[in-house]
Amino acid sequence: MALDPTLQNRLNTLLSENGNALPVAAALPPLQAALARTSNAVLVAPPGAGKTTLVPLALLDAPWRGDGRIVMLEPRRLATRAAATRMSELMDEQPGGLVGYRTRLDGATSERTRIEVITEGLLVRRLLSDPTLDGVACVIFDEIHERSVDADAALAFCLDLQRSLRPELRLVAMSATMDGAALAQRMNAELVESEGRMFPVEIRHATRDLVHRRDLPDAMAAAIRTAITQAPGDVLAFLPGVAEIHRTRGLLDGIAADILPLYGELPPAEQDRALTPRPDGRRRVILSTSIAETSLTVPGVRIVVDGGFRRVPRLDVGTGLTRLDTVRISRAAASQRAGRAGRVAPGVAIRLWTEMTTRAMPPHDQPEMMEAELTGLRLDAAAWQDAMGTAPADLPFPDTPPNGAFEAGRSLLQALGALDDDARITREGTRMAVLGAHPRLAAMMLTARTPAERAMAADIAALLEERDPLRPRRPAGGSRGAPPVAPADIRLRLDLLAGGDHPDADRAALSRIRHAARQYRRRLGLGRDIPASGDPAALIAAAFPDRVAQSRGDAGSFRLAGGGSARLSKTDELARCSLLAVAGMHVRKAAEICLAVPLDRDALPASLLARAREQVETTLDTTTGNVLARRRLRLGNLVLRDRTVTAGADEVRALLCAQAAQNLAATFTWGDACRQLQARVELARTRLDRPDLPDLSDEALAQATESWLAPWLAGVNRLSALAEMDLLGMLRATMDHATLKWLDRMLPTHLDLPGGRAAIDYLQPVPVAAARAQTFYGVTQTPCIAGGRVDLRIALLSPAGRPQAITADLAGFWAGSWADMRRDMRGRYPRHDWPENPATTSPPPPGPRRTP
Repeated sequence: MALDPTLQNRLNTLLSENGNALPVAAALPPLQAALARTSNAVLVAPPGAGKTTLVPLALLDAPWRGDGRIVMLEPRRLATRAAATRMSELMDEQPGGLVGYRTRLDGATSERTRIEVITEGLLVRRLLSDPTLDGVACVIFDEIHERSVDADAALAFCLDLQRSLRPELRLVAMSATMDGAALAQRMNAELVESEGRMFPVEIRHATRDLVHRRDLPDAMAAAIRTAITQAPGDVLAFLPGVAEIHRTRGLLDGIAADILPLYGELPPAEQDRALTPRPDGRRRVILSTSIAETSLTVPGVRIVVDGGFRRVPRLDVGTGLTRLDTVRISRAAASQRAGRAGRVAPGVAIRLWTEMTTRAMPPHDQPEMMEAELTGLRLDAAAWQDAMGTAPADLPFPDTPPNGAFEAGRSLLQALGALDDDARITREGTRMAVLGAHPRLAAMMLTARTPAERAMAADIAALLEERDPLRPRRPAGGSRGAPPVAPADIRLRLDLLAGGDHPDADRAALSRIRHAARQYRRRLGLGRDIPASGDPAALIAAAFPDRVAQSRGDAGSFRLAGGGSARLSKTDELARCSLLAVAGMHVRKAAEICLAVPLDRDALPASLLARAREQVETTLDTTTGNVLARRRLRLGNLVLRDRTVTAGADEVRALLCAQAAQNLAATFTWGDACRQLQARVELARTRLDRPDLPDLSDEALAQATESWLAPWLAGVNRLSALAEMDLLGMLRATMDHATLKWLDRMLPTHLDLPGGRAAIDYLQPVPVAAARAQTFYGVTQTPCIAGGRVDLRIALLSPAGRPQAITADLAGFWAGSWADMRRDMRGRYPRHDWPENPATTSPPPPGPRRTP
């Protein structure tokens, strides 16, 4: 649809009038020409060049647009609303006409809207619900250098859509600091650069660095007081977070200027105050987070005071949580911030660090994807694969997601039921992706069964996504250095949402939470008037089963089901609870619980019981040796229930088998017959080609107690009873009767000789048959075993049973060495028979007799 003549004339006049006022105007013709030739372009223009305002308007009358919309992504809600408002003002309209906007909490669009400014997360949601981006002709990624996870995901999905289905889709990436050539190469895009024009900015550095970050508000307040007396114009001060903003504001009492905060969670009216100059010209001091670093124009600023820090999300691999760390900004960010002072006139940028520190700063900020928790991205990638067929590993991300964080996200999603064993999205996962919440929160909302429970789940999800509506306060009796805290019980927040009151309630935060909760209720198909009720602990446990916390005995010290520990202020009312369902934690020096609710261990929710496993653990009483049993309900690293029960026969057998396996020699009474049987069976297995025989070695028996020992343990409940059992009979029972007969025939325990029996010792390297010499009288050759396949040696003993000779050739011994032995034995044992030729001598009758 072509623009109506009035709007077209206004647009032409606007672009013409801003040719001198906004430097990016000179880059618009090359950008338009590039997009006429190819689908993608990268525009690099310095801060304040006007790219956010002019580029979408300049592309409206491009022939390739047809009647399609131009969608522009902004990294923050405040920038989204501000960009749409500024473009609408230039076109003499209100947001919702030609230019509209949409954030998670509000928006203004109509059928006339052709430029739609949205937050990055909303584009990801739109792509998952409408992968072809029907009706969209161009997507502009503003401030792409900030590299949020959502922006990277949206860019990867758009590039994949472009190469697979919609080659005519235009993609434009705009940045003030990024390496444009590298990005253009990754996007297969043309690079357009704007030189830009700015007023000179004087850079002043501190003479020394801060000793500690906690001194930043004092240093910032002192620098502002000095700067406002030395230079004209409004002051824009950059601080890392809201806490530092409030502390600095308190230190500026009495200054001749309006002190205005600026951060994302402020109500729109207060944000507008910071973005609008006073009509009477009164000076302003805007205390801002990094939200004012890009995208936004803060009019009237000629002084920038930069604290040099920002908050960034970092994945703590020890806890699996994303924490907000305060880190040094990059040199590129410092340049961006300083440039805010040269938009309207010469300015000054005061840096609260030394020039040497500047040289040590990283050149660019690290992409959020490299250090954040990626469960949500992993689910989005799986949903995109289901819709478009592109595997997550094949998506054209600007940087490859870290494998560890990506795989951790996959594991959590499988635990939540969002992915199957092949990492493909399930039906439940598709429902979770459509809800547009973190997968944990989506799983919680889908766990709720009744409308009232779903309403409560929507409230909890909104609570966890927004700033805590209870302002922290310093605990009574706490040390002066202790940080202020809010009570951890999430039920206090739910009461506030239901209309309750609390002296520390943050009304602006409550308003945002109620708005987000209404959105979730709509997505769940609920009416606004359904009251929230149910068990918040059950819902939270469904989303955070790994964060169920169990007291370690000391107040405020807890062990987590997923591993590790967490703490809670000892003054908190939940500090002495035995079990908590934890919804919110943050990491400082350790993991700290900030939102939780008590869990009743005697009425655990079904979602937890489904994940828990019950074990019966048997032990031995060290005093009596009896078997004891404990029934334990385990959830991850926690034991939720523990009680003594009567051990069943199976548990007793299993424990006795396990104990016996640990030390067979000490558990049983091992006679020589048992050891001889082991040796005979091993000899048959290795020398007689009988591998089918059971392995009776100690190692094998220890590993197989369940098969050979367990059948004998009926009625046995003491380990000491095993020493009284017939071990030889148990070992022989491992073989059938025919096998035992064969073994006794091939490898007998004794030799039956004319003069008696000779026991065979199979524990020797070569089996030895030993008996008194008289037992072998009349034997002319060495007896054989196993049909001669196994060697045998003969040990001739004295009447006292001591070995006198060992031979493998009995006939040779009788003919040779026997004479020496006979001479010695006749003198020592004259009452025994010592013939000259035992081979031909019959063995003597039992009992000694005198030698003739």
